[in-house]
Amino acid sequence: MRPTNPLRLIRPGERASAPPGRELPIEGQVLLIATFFLTVFGLIMVYSASSAHAMTNPDFNHDSLYFIKNGLLFTAAGVVLLGGLIFMPAAWIRKLALPVFGLSLLALIALAIPGVGLTINGATRWLPLGPVSIQPSEFAKLGVLLVVAVIIATRGRAPDTVRELLFPIGALVAVVCVLVMLQPDLGTTLAICVMTFAVLIAAGARKALLAKVVAAGLAAGAIAIWAAPYRRDRIFAFLDPWGQSQDGAYQVVQAMIAIGSGGIFGQGLGSSVQKVNFLPEAHTDMIFAVIGEELGLVGAIITIGLFGAFTWAGFTIAARAADPFQRLVAAGATALVAGQAIINLGAVMGILPLTGIPLPLISHGSSSRVVVLILVGLLVAISREPQVAAARPRRAKPTDDEAPEPSPRRRRRSPVEA
Repeated sequence: MRPTNPLRLIRPGERASAPPGRELPIEGQVLLIATFFLTVFGLIMVYSASSAHAMTNPDFNHDSLYFIKNGLLFTAAGVVLLGGLIFMPAAWIRKLALPVFGLSLLALIALAIPGVGLTINGATRWLPLGPVSIQPSEFAKLGVLLVVAVIIATRGRAPDTVRELLFPIGALVAVVCVLVMLQPDLGTTLAICVMTFAVLIAAGARKALLAKVVAAGLAAGAIAIWAAPYRRDRIFAFLDPWGQSQDGAYQVVQAMIAIGSGGIFGQGLGSSVQKVNFLPEAHTDMIFAVIGEELGLVGAIITIGLFGAFTWAGFTIAARAADPFQRLVAAGATALVAGQAIINLGAVMGILPLTGIPLPLISHGSSSRVVVLILVGLLVAISREPQVAAARPRRAKPTDDEAPEPSPRRRRRSPVEA
């Protein structure tokens, strides 16, 4: 029989405990350490992958530091937000849901208005704000995560039927995905769907309902791919990359050549050949190929290991969260970062089709970096809250053979004996 409240984390025999003084548990420390190394490593690799391209391109004023300056600016903003969120009571996270979702939705609507957004390579994904520009779809990920977690936590259980899933969760996610697809941006749409699916799993949704969600997602994805010729080309290129090395698979083939030429220890930091004249988007979607070429198998393993540590810490925080809403936010945030990393790494290595998803904290992407650092701040804040602690296991009742002998009692003397 299904429990009436799958979001209830404190089971019989368990207790919620808070470390004295809200100290940071080990998973929170691991998360911060992994984030620090990924962020610093990302800035170094962005400079290595972009300096030659920026120096030879008049659009960037022939400034080899163009991309690293932009990255440092948004990294500083993200670190400030992360630091503020760490010391914020996690109970306040719920209050951020509607404002963040509402503002990101308005920004997406603004991009749909002709002439408002900034168009690059045929995609209108950026909203100019004075000297800088932001990507509203990145902040929409955060807004969708918070509002879906609020809806499920307020209801007290996961959706049971397709109707409960569609209204209001499905409707809100669909509106955001349609606006993102208008840009167009299939990769971000995929990331939002993966994140929402992870939240449903964490909430305890039925397997039958999850299967229907997967089937509907695959059908919608197939339609979206077939509707755009360049997406179809990516699928065909994925199926036969070397047969289309000069067409749709050019980017993937050049990425595999870069990784293969790196060997075990790489060509040396800054010594990539592919990034200069052969590998498109070397500082964004394809930065892992530059890592493989310059730092070799060792650098690639360290990168994957850091994401593995990040994922372990995030899901551990989610599993130990005592509050249902915080548990869902932690699970969704971790799934979002880990899912994007898996999709990017798989695409660069030719295991998955290209989707245009950047590598979190490493690829150049101002808004993406800020949002991931915000998610880390939320995760650390949740880890500092009271956690579910498993009670000590009850000792089994001893058998007759194992039962200890009763301790001898002192016989009381009767009045006659006295």
